Parts: sequence; C-alpha cells; structure tokens
Amino acid sequence: MKSRLSSNEPARMLAVVLALVFGQAGCATMPEATNSENDENARAIRAVIDEQSAAWNRGDIDGFMKGYAQADDIVFVSGDTLTRGWQTVLDRYKKTYDSREKMGKLDFTELEIKPVSPFYAVVTGRWHLTRAADSPHGRFTLVFRRTAEGWRIVHDHTSSAT
Repeated sequence: MKSRLSSNEPARMLAVVLALVFGQAGCATMPEATNSENDENARAIRAVIDEQSAAWNRGDIDGFMKGYAQADDIVFVSGDTLTRGWQTVLDRYKKTYDSREKMGKLDFTELEIKPVSPFYAVVTGRWHLTRAADSPHGRFTLVFRRTAEGWRIVHDHTSSAT
C-alpha cells in the first residue's frame, strides 16, 4: 500500500526536523504525547527493529524491509549515495546482499529511541555484521513515522566505520 502525504504532513515533518535541530521535543503545530504514550511508542518501534534483525538473520530481506514504509517518498542514505522509494531500497539491499555469506549476522546495539511527537520518532544506534571474512559496522539514524500499518522507517541514514 502506497502512502501519500496529507496536505499538512510536510509541515509536520518540517516541525519535527526543526524540533530536533533546536532541541525542542514539543512543537506548537503538534500535540505532545504523554509519557505512557511515548513509552508505548518506543516499545512498538523497538519491536519493529527486533523484527528486522530477526528477518535479516534468517536471510529474509523482504521481511527486513517490512520495517520501512512501503512508499515512494522514503529515503535511504549510505556513504555518498541517496536512494529514494521503498522498491529502490529493496532492490539495493538485494543487489548488495545477494548471498547469506554477504548478509552475515546482524546486531543492533546502543539503541536510543526518542519520540518527538505522537507521529514521529528518531532512533540512533550501532549496527554490526558478523561474517566469515570481515565484520563491518557503523552507526545509523532512523526517522520513524506512525502509519496505518504501524511504526515504519521513512528516513534511514546509515554510515560505515572505517
């Protein structure tokens, strides 16, 4: 199912970005979530991340991609490459990780989940692949949006350590 932005959705997204830049979690254009709602949202987001890790470790890239909003406007940034759209991100993963050996075992650590509104959250953490020949690793920042399907990644910026 494709997601379309409502007429006020870009304004909400901009408000979230500005809130992050200026360190303000509350914005006049968005209702604030209660602490229990924030805790519930953080648990739901953690479940998505855990499901992604489990799918990856089964060799299931399609299952891993269920953590992303299936929309044309999602963004994936890695190195100097920007990829847009769910299908394009899926194709990139399948090309880059075309064997179980290349996929290795994925671990996410040092997760910090920060709900910034009832509709958006920012997640930072570390990723690590354990493979026979090497152990690539790095950091990531994810923007999650609450969708009809639940919390999904709409922006992924992943970097590799050198």
